[in-house]
Amino acid sequence: MVFKIVHTIDDFTEKVVTVLLVTCVFGMLGMSISNIVLRWFDSHILWFEPAVRYLVFLSAFLGGALATGKRTHIGIDLIGKYLESTKNWKAHRWVCRLIDLVSLIVLVVLTDACIDFVAEEAKYGRANVFIGLHAKHLASIIPFGFGIIAFRFFNNIILSFSKDYGLKYEEEE
Repeated sequence: MVFKIVHTIDDFTEKVVTVLLVTCVFGMLGMSISNIVLRWFDSHILWFEPAVRYLVFLSAFLGGALATGKRTHIGIDLIGKYLESTKNWKAHRWVCRLIDLVSLIVLVVLTDACIDFVAEEAKYGRANVFIGLHAKHLASIIPFGFGIIAFRFFNNIILSFSKDYGLKYEEEE
């Protein structure tokens, strides 16, 4: 029952992150192409370029969240690769859990530090950085991104104890 709820939440998170990522990519493309076309007419929209920069930043975090959910995030995992090649699936699963746990702890610490950074931006940041937004709103992309990736690692850890999660492991043992 718990695994089904976590799996449903994780699927919903993946769909929301995917929609946000696709929206960011199309927004970046639309604004970039618009500015290129407007240059032909000696015109441009000033806020498009900074908007594209912030969307690229947000897209990196959203892509990281998707990769984490699919377990294709960046990692150097020599022990896991060795255990996979020897088909020692139980040990491989525990190594993956350990890696996920360490990653989760690091991301929680980073998220906490970034929340402090956003609080500092709220106190001392500029009020009108970009189309009337305060610097704290733009800086909040960072803890949001780390937080969503941490959430996906947390889900991976819980789901790794589900029998359905590692079905290929049991079939090959």
